[in-house]
Order: sequence, then structure tokens, then C-alpha cells
Amino acid sequence: MQNHADALEASVERLRALVHELDPRQIVAPAYPSEWTVADVLSHIGSGAVILERRLDDTLGGSTTPPDFAESVWGAWNAMPPQAQAADALLADQSLLHRLGSLSDEERARFQFAMGPMTFDLAGFVGLRLNEHALHTWDIQVAFDPDATVAPASTRIVIDDLQMIVRFAGRPTGTEHQVTVQTTEPRRDFTVTLGAEAVTLTPAGPAEEPDLEIPAEAFVRLVYGRLDPDHAPAVHGSAHLDELRRAFPGA
Repeated sequence: MQNHADALEASVERLRALVHELDPRQIVAPAYPSEWTVADVLSHIGSGAVILERRLDDTLGGSTTPPDFAESVWGAWNAMPPQAQAADALLADQSLLHRLGSLSDEERARFQFAMGPMTFDLAGFVGLRLNEHALHTWDIQVAFDPDATVAPASTRIVIDDLQMIVRFAGRPTGTEHQVTVQTTEPRRDFTVTLGAEAVTLTPAGPAEEPDLEIPAEAFVRLVYGRLDPDHAPAVHGSAHLDELRRAFPGA
């Protein structure tokens, strides 16, 4: 749990430092998702913090979050002017971080968060926030620095949470086979199985000649649909990379 909390704290600080350097024109500049401005991304981060903090409190209190709560938060944030979205996002981001840090040992131990068919302990709950936070921070940073990468502290956590993400993000490509992947910094070995109806990711033993060798942060971005040719490092196995881009097109 502490590794997750430390990585999230570092990501929150990274975002804060990044946003504080932006001028009003940059706040409304396009972010990496072509349909979003920087302010839109910050609104998503901020509203997500508000929603998660409410769900955290409701879960600990034994209450059910009203089903329309998220919609009401998104509506309120969408109505804000861009500069307010940016400023309030940092405040909401910090509020969630402080709330997580205030939990007692007893609250940490008993926390169980249900989302659809899945249940997460506190580390898993923080991991959900970190995954989103790290990638959306990159969405903003890369708008002004084409060589931006996902933060190493975040990458070390997110890389081990990719199996769940692949279940939702993967799309069949029309071919059925396996691709062995080896990452660096940190080193991980995976098998990506491209099936007729689903894509899966499983940890694997070290392969002598993996099909794709790639930095871990780039593999994270690949799974999240953020590794287009203009923002990709040199890799071994570029043909497999092209196929995996089709398997992980992003939202």
C-alpha cells in the first residue's frame, strides 16, 4: 500500500508543478486526446478526485454512493470556466490525497471497494487513481514536451496492474496468436494473447528472444492507446508494435 501511496503523492506533485508553469493560453491548448484541452483533462482529474473521495467515505461509512452522484459532479465541473477547472482540479487532487493519508490503520485494513464484479482493497483503490492520474498527467505534459514519459515511480506500479486494464482496453485484431513482451525499467516479461474475441496479458518467464522489447513506461502507454509513432521510443520488434497498436487503440 505504501508504494502506491508514495507514487500517487509523487504524481500529484508532478501535476501541480506542471500546471503552475502554464499560462492562461496553455490551459486552453489541446492536450494529447485530440478532443480535449488541457483544462478538460484537468477537469477530468479534478472531478474524478471528488467522486473517489465521496466513494471512499461512503465505503468506510457503510453507505452506498447515490447512482447519480458522478453525473452531478461531471455536470458541475463541465460548467466551470477553464481557469477554474485548472485551479480546482489541483485542490480536489490534494484533498483526496490528504483524505487517504488521514485513514487509520483500522480503516485501511477493512476497506473493500466494489466496482462492478471486482473488489479492491485500499492499495487497489489507490492504484485505480494512480493509473488514471499518471496517464492524464502525461496527456498534459506531452502537449508541451513531445519527449515526455510517464513518471518512473508511477510506471513501477502501473506496469503490474495492466492485466486488468487489458481486459477492457484490448480489441481483437483479426489474427490469433501470442506476442512475447519484455520491458525495461522495470524489467517485466509478459505474453499478450490475441484471441478471436478477447485480448489478454499474463506474466511470463523470461524469453530468450522476445517478440517485442520496450521500455516499461512505453508499454504502459501502448496499452492505454498512447504510443503513436510520434511519441514512441526505438524498440526491438516494431512489426509487433504496430499490431499491438491495433489491439490497444485507446478510448
